[in-house]
Amino acid sequence: MREARVSREDGGWTASPVGLHRVLAPTGVLPQAAERLDASPELWPGEVRIRVERLNLDAASFRQLSDQYGDAIKAEVLAIIESRGKMHNPVTGSGGMLVGVVDEVTPDSPLGLKPGDRVATLVSLTLTPLRITDGLARWDGRSEQVPAEGHAILFARSIAAVLPGDLPVPLALSVMDVCGAPALTRRVVKPGSAVAVIGAAGKSGSLSLAAARRAGAARLVGVVPHAREAEALTSAGLADEVVIADARDPVALAAAVGAPVDVTVVCVDVPGCEHGSILATRDGGTVIFFSMATSFSAAALGAEGLAADVTMLVGNGYTPGHAALALDLFRTSAGVRALFEGRHA
Repeated sequence: MREARVSREDGGWTASPVGLHRVLAPTGVLPQAAERLDASPELWPGEVRIRVERLNLDAASFRQLSDQYGDAIKAEVLAIIESRGKMHNPVTGSGGMLVGVVDEVTPDSPLGLKPGDRVATLVSLTLTPLRITDGLARWDGRSEQVPAEGHAILFARSIAAVLPGDLPVPLALSVMDVCGAPALTRRVVKPGSAVAVIGAAGKSGSLSLAAARRAGAARLVGVVPHAREAEALTSAGLADEVVIADARDPVALAAAVGAPVDVTVVCVDVPGCEHGSILATRDGGTVIFFSMATSFSAAALGAEGLAADVTMLVGNGYTPGHAALALDLFRTSAGVRALFEGRHA
């Protein structure tokens, strides 16, 4: 298949299932690594156009943008989208996801969507062609969920899930935004394991605790940064032990966790938590990094410097069945639901 654009005059258009035809610069890279994408609304074969209703900026990106730009965050987000043709934070390298309504589907799209479906895109905004048309007029800049109007494009190898009818859209979006974390946690955790979740009162952290419990974990340690989150997590009943520690302080984090665990799941939105998560994990154990604030060079070199025999996994956001699992954990765990609803309240 040719990856270059061809005109309608020679019999139609050809397109790459992974979106290479939308890359404007530099040539030869996939859409996620591209500096700029073509976000025009005209569809290529295999594509789907989504009418955008709400963006969800990932936690690390929202924190960085909010800290750096304050009240000017709206202008910065608009500038990123306009200049790059996607929401791809140049500092954190991350983006988020979105909710919208399917507007048009080309006949050869394999995604199984139809016009009118309200969907959550389960691929990153860093590789999703995106155009905003309302100037984000309804967003106050204080939440990672961003009401918006515009359109987005899905490729043949994109992923999207129809939103459930029993949950409000903002709540369903919050669950699906982090659905990769509990799915990989459930895959890694073995019955009888000891598991620590750093950032345990957050969205991905609470779902990861529930997934570890379902996988048969015998000891669950929830690590939070302050007393307010400790109280909320204790009330939720998701962890056997709730401890307060600054995850950026390796010695303090390891001391708070106590006996080294088999699996450590990192779900924080601040940098500098790599070494503490390694210290908290036993030799032969596993660290799962779900935070986009993670420095993977710091993690690798830190493990080497500590002579730590740990396996380190990057949570890539996709595991088969991840959306269904996250929604099931949300529906069946009163503690998870309470934490999510508390955040929205």
